[in-house]
Amino acid sequence: MHHASEILFTLFVVFVAAQIGGEIAQRLKLPGVVGEITAGCAIGPSLLGWITPEQIATGTPLDVLAEIGVILLLFAVGLETRLEDLKKVGKVAFVVGVVGVLVPFGMGSVWAHGNGFDWDRSLFVAAAFVATSAGITARVLQELSALQRIESKVILGAAVIDDILAMLLLGVVVSLQGGGSIDATHLLVVLAGAVGFIAVIGWGGARVMRWNSAWLDKPLGPHSPLMIVLALCLGLAWLSTRFGLAAIIGAFLAGMIASETRQQHTLEKQTQPLLALLTPFFFVVTGSKVDLHELASAEALWMLAVVTAIAIVSKFIGGWLGSLSLGRRSATIIGFGMVPRGEVGIVVATLGLAAGVFDNRIYAIIVAMSLLTAMVTPPVLAWLLKRKTGGKQIEVPDVRG
Repeated sequence: MHHASEILFTLFVVFVAAQIGGEIAQRLKLPGVVGEITAGCAIGPSLLGWITPEQIATGTPLDVLAEIGVILLLFAVGLETRLEDLKKVGKVAFVVGVVGVLVPFGMGSVWAHGNGFDWDRSLFVAAAFVATSAGITARVLQELSALQRIESKVILGAAVIDDILAMLLLGVVVSLQGGGSIDATHLLVVLAGAVGFIAVIGWGGARVMRWNSAWLDKPLGPHSPLMIVLALCLGLAWLSTRFGLAAIIGAFLAGMIASETRQQHTLEKQTQPLLALLTPFFFVVTGSKVDLHELASAEALWMLAVVTAIAIVSKFIGGWLGSLSLGRRSATIIGFGMVPRGEVGIVVATLGLAAGVFDNRIYAIIVAMSLLTAMVTPPVLAWLLKRKTGGKQIEVPDVRG
């Protein structure tokens, strides 16, 4: 009972901190996600200590709630993303995803090697620069009601490609540690499985649901359609991890499938209370994972500034170059939309620390870089989106070429 009481109190502290941080951010004309991440930094182990490292460790109740929160967020984003819209920007999204991985990976490798790492370890460090955190950008796009814009479709499509390439790169750099060799056959099998999973579930599931979604209304419960698609969300989130992908990819695909139903708008409304309750946990926990003590020196702060600048510039360049066919303004929005690393960089940093690839200071710098890119992007992206069309939404043209 005492343990349950402590968990409930922690959840109360995190939730209230998220609401206060989000309110302050919005009063400062910033997206609420910035305030939630900042709140996590404030109540985390580095400052107030209201959240301990043990409470945010993998598998703890707080960590599980955070994972469920980001899964539901990407599910809700998928609900507002139709397969036909993604197909229209498929070519651009593919180029953005590929170039947006190669440029950060190359620049990150050069920086790490220039700071004393051998090439094998440099490639591992560079893997933390690669994958975009779809959760951060998706939240901003959702807050601004911008999910129907062409830039949003490109960003979300590219994020899926990003995740596949990041998974493959991580497999390569892990195999190189300790003088290992790359198993090309295994990597090809993994790639085929990941692409096949996305194609079959995303394309096949959407078509099946489009043909016949009436069966969702057959159960008598008033919330039965929501319960069914939430079960689909959790099931595909789990299944995607079995194919080596992030759980949020499966959740996004589940939402995209559900967007083809007649109940789409009802499902969107019914998921809003769940998002309001659970997504703040993800952003607060993300902010609480940075160890500010490891950054308490001029040398560490300078290194953090350089790493963050490389992370922002490299990802922006990759996204911008990949989407120039849409025009410079749209390319700028897409470039910044691809910048956040968030939980993806943190995962790579955790693996690197556990494998002894780098020490606690480099770990803290990579985690802090991931969080800084997550905090810097939302206000810039919000400003760019509002500036481009004065807050008006635009239709998605066909750019398949």
